[in-house]
Amino acid sequence: MNLVIALAFVAILGALLFAGFAMVRRPSDQAKMPTMWRALALRVALSVALFACIWIAFWLGWITPKGLPTR
Repeated sequence: MNLVIALAFVAILGALLFAGFAMVRRPSDQAKMPTMWRALALRVALSVALFACIWIAFWLGWITPKGLPTR
């Protein structure tokens, strides 16, 4: 489960970086705008999917909160 969450975070950051590069590369070129919007939409979709998967895993009991360690 930790590997899936880590891979999802990497994919989210990758989509964010791709959108940033698409925005910075040629800001005056309107042809690059759909690429940036698609990358940002993918990032939002991945974030929502990750949140839903974590919520479902918690609800099914696959993951449990451990809290902060006490002395």
